[in-house]
Order: sequence, then C-alpha cells, then structure tokens
Amino acid sequence: MKTESDHYELPLQRMIPGAAHASVRQLSTGRQVVWLDVDGSVHRGALSAAASSVIALAAQTALSKGLPFVAVMASSGADIEEGIAALHGWGLAAKALADCSGIVPTICIVSGPAVSGPALLIGLADFVVMTQDSYAFVSGPAMVADFTGIAVSNEELGGPDAHARQSGATTAVVLDVAAALQWVESLLAYLPDSVHKLPHIMHTDDPDDRLTPEAGAVIPPTSTGSYDVRKIITTLSDDADFFELRPLWATNVVTGFTTMAGYPVGVVANQPMSLAGTLDIEASQKAARFVALCDSFNIPIITLVDTPGFYPGKDLEWRGMIRHGAQLVFAYGRATVPRICVILRKSYGGAYIVMDSKEMGNDLCLAWPWAELAVMGAGQAAAILQRRATPEEKAAFEADYSARLLNPYIAAERGYIDAVIDPANTRTEICAALHMLRDKREKLTQRKHDNTPL
Repeated sequence: MKTESDHYELPLQRMIPGAAHASVRQLSTGRQVVWLDVDGSVHRGALSAAASSVIALAAQTALSKGLPFVAVMASSGADIEEGIAALHGWGLAAKALADCSGIVPTICIVSGPAVSGPALLIGLADFVVMTQDSYAFVSGPAMVADFTGIAVSNEELGGPDAHARQSGATTAVVLDVAAALQWVESLLAYLPDSVHKLPHIMHTDDPDDRLTPEAGAVIPPTSTGSYDVRKIITTLSDDADFFELRPLWATNVVTGFTTMAGYPVGVVANQPMSLAGTLDIEASQKAARFVALCDSFNIPIITLVDTPGFYPGKDLEWRGMIRHGAQLVFAYGRATVPRICVILRKSYGGAYIVMDSKEMGNDLCLAWPWAELAVMGAGQAAAILQRRATPEEKAAFEADYSARLLNPYIAAERGYIDAVIDPANTRTEICAALHMLRDKREKLTQRKHDNTPL
C-alpha cells in the first residue's frame, strides 16, 4: 500500500504561473483522483483567467477519465486587477464543475478563504470539507456592514461552525488539510469512480444473518420516548461502522454511508432525539440532496422511518415548506437504485409518503411489529374527531383508534408493506434484499432532464 509520500503526479498541463495547479494523483488507498490545488499563498489565491482555466481543465479531465475530482481551495475571489477576464475564467470553471455533477464525485477541501466566486464553486461540489481556520461566504463582512450596519467577523459570517450548523454548506469540519485528506480517503471507499461503475464491495467477516435483537431494544416502551437512531444504524451495519455526513446540520434527520453484506449503502433515518424526528425545511433539503447523490452513483438507499410528520409552523410554511418538502418526495420518486425502507415506529401523514413509502416505488418495505402507520396519531385524531367529547369518551376513542388502525398488519394485508418482521431479523432481511437487488436496472423515460423543485 502506498503512503502519501508515494503519491505520483501526472501533469495535466504545463504549470501556469498563478494560484492553481492540477494533477492526477494516487491516494494512499490506491484510488486515483484528479487533484487541484488553489494556493492561497499566491496573491491570496486570487483567481486569474489562467488559474480558472486550470480549474476548468482539471474538472474536464476528471470527466473524461472518469475519476473523482478533489479540489483544495483557498481563494480570495476573482483577480480584481484582471477585471472581466477573471470573471470569464471563473465562469468557465463553474461550467466545467457543473458538467461533472452526477457523473464523477466532486469534493472540495476549503483550507483558507473561499470568497465570492470560489464560494459558489464549493457550493457546486458534492462534498465540502472545511478546516478549522477556513471560512467561506459570497459577500464578506465589509459588504455586510455597508448594507446592514452590522459588524461581523469572518468566523461568525462564514466560519466552519457556521456552515456546519446553520447553512449546511459543509459536509464535515476537520483540523487541517492532512485530516481532510484522510476524510476524503474514507469517503471514497463508499463511492465509485464514476456513474459508469458500481461501488467496490468491501470485505467483512460480519455474517449476513447476524441477529440484531439489540436494534429493537433501542426503542423506548412509550411511543413518544426519545432515542438515538444511530445506535440502530450501527447495529445493522457491518462491523458497527457508520460514516455520517453533515452531523451538525438538520439533526432531525441522519444521513451517511455504511456497508451491509459488504455493499456500500446510503442511510437516511429520522432522528427522534431532535424535534421528535419531524421533517422541516432543512431536514428535507439534507435528505433530498443525499438521496439524489446516492442515486447518481449507484449506491443503494436504506431508509429508517420514525417520524410523526412535518413540523408545523407559520414560519416554515412562509419559507417554503411545500417546495422543500417536495424536494424529498421528488428525490425518492426519481431514484432508480435499490431502495429498502424499514418502519421502526411512527410513520404518519405526508411524512409516511415522503420517507420512501411503497407508493414512492421502493423495492422492499418492512415494518417492526409495533410500527404505527396512519394519517395521524390517536391523540391528534381525537382532538379533531372528538373535540366535543368528554375526557372518558376521548380516552375510549384513542384506545379503539390505536387498536384498529395504529398497527402494521392492516398495511401488510393491503400490500402497502411487504412484511412485518422481528427486529432481530432486520439485518438478515436487508442483506438478503441487497444480494437480490444487486443487478437491478430501471429504465427511465427519455427526456432532456427533470425539473427538480428548488
């Protein structure tokens, strides 16, 4: 196995004096990538037309060779002294990076400033890793102060913590570039080089038929009890390994990669520890982008459901809950990779449909025995249908409603779920399905492209 010092570089072009340099590099894991460096020590990383041309050439090379594109970015923006030529070059770089989308994985490591145009470039990447001393924003503190009168620092406006917790623009935050490289190498283990390949099957000694009774034991005895869904994910995964993405943003949904039966899979799971696992705008965006990413690179999707529905509120509706909730519906609806859904506990209302229900076209839908599938919970139904009833009548209604409707067997009888299973058999069922669906191919209707709700 090669070490970082053994990397070899194949020049893509004669080095153009300036901030950007590109090469084909072999990582310590043996994976080849197209590697781009935007050096912040050269003219503060200001992008001249020539430097932007190197970025465009690197992205085009990744596309033509079918290799992941990794960029280390530290740039103060377009070169002011060069004027419109610098903007023209930036446009070429942005177009080349957009052309890579969905064909080869694109990863950006922000190691310093990423201001204005470069900030939008990182926004085009599939994954963004920020180091502790980096920052990124479209409009800097000086412009914010001029327009709003509010003084902010680089860190407050666009530091790694702000993007990890507030904007969701960064996938992970690490200490330095060396740590970022390790993160990238770990990430690439789950990804193919391009859309034309399948992810590599990983070796594991973890048996497919390992029983997982501890997964069911995580669920509290009361339907409103909280728990960490990541405990269930690691229980079901090979060797308890889980590579979480965007862990600090939209924490009411968990996304990340793992392997089951050696197959790399993407996991989307409601998180009852945060907002009771409800879906809001940020959670819908986070899950939708991840589902689309998995579908782009032939990665099966495992969806673990425990949600009482969408988070209510005037602010959310005014900010576009309809549009952003539709993003998640759309992402699942167009996904053609193997899709397996497991309903752990609650699945109510519109969220039942959104979280990859049978109606959205999943390949296998399973439920645990205590799963609750309904338009709403018993208490909510009583509040609407028994608003004038006495407390005793409401209690009786809720008991009857729960017994008749809040169980998975009614859905199973009608074919809305494929099986009600013992939690101990969950890993076995998922692994068997992944083997069966390995060769799944779904032909899409010919069209120029879809029109994603944004």
